[in-house]
Amino acid sequence: MSLQGAETKKLFERAAKVIPHGVNSNFRDWGPKDTLVVTRAEGAYLWDADGKRYIDYRLGFGPIILGHSYPQVVEKVSEAIRRGTTPAWTTPLEIEVAERICRMCGVDKVRLANSGTEATMHALRIARAHTGREKFIKFEGQYHGMVDYFMFSTAGTSTADLEQAGEPANVRKSKGIPDAIRDYVVNLPFNDLERVARELESNGHQIAAIFVEPIMGNVASIMPAEGWLEGLRALCDEHGVVLVFDEVKTGFRVANGGAQELFGVRADLVTYAKALGNGFPIAAVAGKDEIMMNIGPGETAHGGTYSGNSVGVAAASATLELLENEPIIETIRQRGHLLMSGIGEVFSDAGIPHALSGVPAMFGISLGLDRAPTDLRSYNKSDEQLYERIGMKLSELGVQPDADGREPWFLSYSHSEADVTETLSALETAIKEVKH
Repeated sequence: MSLQGAETKKLFERAAKVIPHGVNSNFRDWGPKDTLVVTRAEGAYLWDADGKRYIDYRLGFGPIILGHSYPQVVEKVSEAIRRGTTPAWTTPLEIEVAERICRMCGVDKVRLANSGTEATMHALRIARAHTGREKFIKFEGQYHGMVDYFMFSTAGTSTADLEQAGEPANVRKSKGIPDAIRDYVVNLPFNDLERVARELESNGHQIAAIFVEPIMGNVASIMPAEGWLEGLRALCDEHGVVLVFDEVKTGFRVANGGAQELFGVRADLVTYAKALGNGFPIAAVAGKDEIMMNIGPGETAHGGTYSGNSVGVAAASATLELLENEPIIETIRQRGHLLMSGIGEVFSDAGIPHALSGVPAMFGISLGLDRAPTDLRSYNKSDEQLYERIGMKLSELGVQPDADGREPWFLSYSHSEADVTETLSALETAIKEVKH
């Protein structure tokens, strides 16, 4: 069965004639029969071109923390547009947003950008400038944007490919990336502190930074093991390495102060995007004064025509103000707990081994496992095909997580308890139909 109704199919066929595969991001490509064209998004819902409504748990891959088309955000953005969008000078709203990020996240300085990819790209450059070193460590399965340096051993890399690559397991995940770049990247298993310690003991003098998603946002929201983040902090201090938290997904979603607040560990640099603007394009790189002040004319380059543009900044201003003044994170936590516990019960009743990982605002489901995975290799033992079949059936029933089990379920402030109840009912039906 195709997810496309007649009107959606017509629009997709038009798109495919002028856009490669009919999409402007490879992550949106569900194939020629199931890739949707959406005409409206409001609150917790999407509507496709045929008017079918979906409860949305993809939320634009994580940015929508309040809800689609959230009134206060739309109003502030509209007001900003009327005042001009790109003045090429600092605006009062940029100052306000930077002040809020510093206050909420415990950082000293902030520079704005437009996407998570831009933020991580600049963070790597800043760390290299600060240390005078060129190599960096990342972790298998983690995704830090579409920069060539980060496109090795990301989510979707098979265990066989990792083992064949040896150590470090730098499996190139895109054509068009110069092979020589792999020499600057060290990929290690997530949650293996001993392996990081050995690498730094041998090569720490070459390592500028450790990049880590505190929660694995592209591999079923795998959580950090006890002591993992604290251990990375201590090792970076010992070897003079810059610790970078990639909070593009966790920032302003798992707590007002992001993963730094949730886990009580401070990084040297932090990257933000997604929930920062509730769906509008804005990002930031932030951190300690002595590291951020490497940026400057004639020193370390950072810039962008649209960095600090009024539209994105207005969205961030409204979003952060609401996060500070309303019980958004707590409400999402309560409803997410209901959803996670209900999902666990449904799979248990169906006799399907499963493990849930993550936090209520962004969590993953690994089928066929009796315990939560701890890294990419343990996740790869899950039954991804069964998950995809159930995920596609859920979309047919009007409930839409990503059909790829590596992608988390995201919740917003607009998801209601009624949405949770409808979702669990649909999940029961989907499992029955898939098993049948």
